[in-house]
Amino acid sequence: MVALTEKTEKRLTIQTVEIGQETTAIRSLDWDRDRFDIEFGLQNGTTYNSFLIRGEQTALVDTSHEKFRQLYFDTLTGLIKPTDIDYLIISHTEPDHSGLVKDLLLMAPEITVVGSKVAIQFLEDFVHQPFKRRIVKNGGRLDLGNGHEFEFVIAPNLHWPDTIFSFDHKTKTLYTCDAFGLHYCSDSTFDEDLAAIEEDFHYYYDCLMGPNARSVLSALKRMAELKTISMIATGHGPLLSHNVEELVGRYRAWSKTQAKPETIIGIFYVSEYGYSDRLAQAIANGIGKTGVAVEIVDLGSEVDLQELRELVGRCTGLIVGLPPASGAASIQSALSTVLGSAKEKQAIGVFESGGGDDEPIDPLVSKFRNLGLITIFPAIRIKEAPTENTYKLCEEAGTDLAQWVTRDRSIKAMKSLGADLDKALGRLSGGLYIITAKKGDVSSAMLASWVAQSSFKPLGFSIAVAKDRAIESLMQVGDRFVLNVLEEGNFQPLMKHFLKRFGPGADRFQGVRTQPAENGAPILNDALAYMECEVVSRMDCGDHWAVYSTVYAGRVSKPDALTAVHHRKVGNHY
Repeated sequence: MVALTEKTEKRLTIQTVEIGQETTAIRSLDWDRDRFDIEFGLQNGTTYNSFLIRGEQTALVDTSHEKFRQLYFDTLTGLIKPTDIDYLIISHTEPDHSGLVKDLLLMAPEITVVGSKVAIQFLEDFVHQPFKRRIVKNGGRLDLGNGHEFEFVIAPNLHWPDTIFSFDHKTKTLYTCDAFGLHYCSDSTFDEDLAAIEEDFHYYYDCLMGPNARSVLSALKRMAELKTISMIATGHGPLLSHNVEELVGRYRAWSKTQAKPETIIGIFYVSEYGYSDRLAQAIANGIGKTGVAVEIVDLGSEVDLQELRELVGRCTGLIVGLPPASGAASIQSALSTVLGSAKEKQAIGVFESGGGDDEPIDPLVSKFRNLGLITIFPAIRIKEAPTENTYKLCEEAGTDLAQWVTRDRSIKAMKSLGADLDKALGRLSGGLYIITAKKGDVSSAMLASWVAQSSFKPLGFSIAVAKDRAIESLMQVGDRFVLNVLEEGNFQPLMKHFLKRFGPGADRFQGVRTQPAENGAPILNDALAYMECEVVSRMDCGDHWAVYSTVYAGRVSKPDALTAVHHRKVGNHY
């Protein structure tokens, strides 16, 4: 990820730009949003992009987040009377893009809503009022006149099941909503500075598109049937016009790698039920930390049962979100297919969706156990609206399951290091530290020894943090934490406690004496010293992040005591 953009105040702004013939971008700039859902840390804000195309008829592609209601409609009505809009094209119904659809239809009830069959069904449940609609299929067209003929590409699961792309043949612009986007807020409308955005572009792909790599490849295949694409008008971040071929090529390469893994975990859920979409995404992010591939399947969409059987058979682990007990027959059939295709010794995890009509969780868990599957984490029960801690629990559950299915591979990798090199590397020693962090209601900690001072001006040091550590998501650029220094001769109790394997969502600090630092993170009362720190940058080092942080406060409790030192004999593990 790229360096933190300096921000002075919370602000929402609107940008309008002519991006093509009779085509205006309305970009809602959310400068200071630092989290997209709880599990997706942001460091440069985000944007919500909407587009107005005027031929003989007029179309609006997507709306904006509801937080922009006043700003967005002030801007839109300054460009056109809402009643003069003929079509509203819905790329997908995720609230950050469709949050103002209901408001627009109240202003202009004669608008025809254009979308996939699934999107129209979702909107019916969302707007609770009759509206004109036009369902489009792959290759379907809509002619606005003056050369603006739209061709539609069905692109399910990117990253919602109802997604479509829309291609304007006149401007050769492809409107893709989430796909090819990134969470990056700046005054630059386009992608002219590739170096500034490419790490956020990759991070966005890893979080949202990587778990659906096969769907990405299917969409790319359909995109290839279009004429030359000059611009990709995304739903988030800068529009792609300078680097279209390069960035589409990266999506293809990443997805080919992701789609042919040795190990796959499948997540099966109903996206439009309860809180299942965000819960599933949190679990997928936890799995992604380990490098294991994820396949996400929405059982509420049109699922090919034969493909579903084949996928379940390929998976080494399965995670199932409970569907509604009164759900459609197709959903029940898909769930039965998952059960019928599961194999002995596959890992299994189950979570409630919190929709108020969940299938009973315990009988389903028992069915999987009776088939010989191995339960890796306790069933996740959702009895109220999920909190930050709920999503963190889901992330940790995903990581635990992924670590379990790759345990043999991890052991093999440890043994692959040459004996002499292994012993030599093991002679690198370090101190013993406990890193503690807290963001909102979520807190975490880890034992660390790969810590080294890195600079005098500013005062800074680096820490190596494994990508699959629970604390990693609390150590994004701009996050604050405490480095607790352990004391030689008095470190065993704290080291033993924090070396324990904690279950998903477990309180790392239970039974440990702490006090809050100014930044909110726990200070360990029995530590020799502590420092309050802020993450400045992160470097990708394969299976670890090298996290560079500055220090702005600290104290020593025993000036004459020494820091505990960790001596190793081999270098293939801690």
